[in-house]
Amino acid sequence: MAKKKFHLTYNAPVTLTFAFICLAIFLLDSYVPFFRGKTISTLFTAPGSRGAQVSFDWKNLLDYFRMIFHVAGHADWNHLLGNFSFILLLGPLLEERYGSFMILVMILVTSLVTGVVNVCFIPSTLLGASSIAFMFIILSSIVTLDKKEIPLSFVLIVLLFVGRELYSSLSVSQNAASSSVSIVAHIVGGVCGSLFGFLVAPKSRKARASGKTLVETDAFETKPRATAKKASGAENDVTVVAELGTLG
Repeated sequence: MAKKKFHLTYNAPVTLTFAFICLAIFLLDSYVPFFRGKTISTLFTAPGSRGAQVSFDWKNLLDYFRMIFHVAGHADWNHLLGNFSFILLLGPLLEERYGSFMILVMILVTSLVTGVVNVCFIPSTLLGASSIAFMFIILSSIVTLDKKEIPLSFVLIVLLFVGRELYSSLSVSQNAASSSVSIVAHIVGGVCGSLFGFLVAPKSRKARASGKTLVETDAFETKPRATAKKASGAENDVTVVAELGTLG
């Protein structure tokens, strides 16, 4: 009997592709001489609001690109590994649950909302996938959803997350490095994750719901038929008994 060979699978295409793109951009900006120190600052750093050292220019099309794709740039190895330790851990599970296309939509929407909030209200630049990481954290905490139920795990993780962010905002001094990794990005990512969790139904839930509907429909359709058969059989029995009585 032939033994099965182990092979690598690209099990989460959106999550893995996102990770590889961010890694390639970071390596390009850090180690390739021609692109060193220019790629991330030029293309993958969202500008700030009015009054910032690098403010958003509504007439510059490149700023709109930066506003959305700032999640692909990272300041250093700690920043990159810190974000993708969560993204690579939670992304494949969420992608299996919600589907690759929906996860891509969630990433783009979270990136867009975070960028818009930053260019409108935050007087500092922004880069990194922190908002995506925290969106995944909040989204993964919502395992079961019901209109009349709120999971306790969701409440606890929101309280811990918000408390940690408030503590960080009060205790950490805002220097050049920390200004690029905004606390607001974490909050926005968490809000987006909670909204996705309550508004987007998983694939498995949809399949179960549709399957249950079909079963219930078939059951309701077959019950009248069974009753009709029993009724027709009873009528035939009555007719036979009546005929026998007449003959007797």
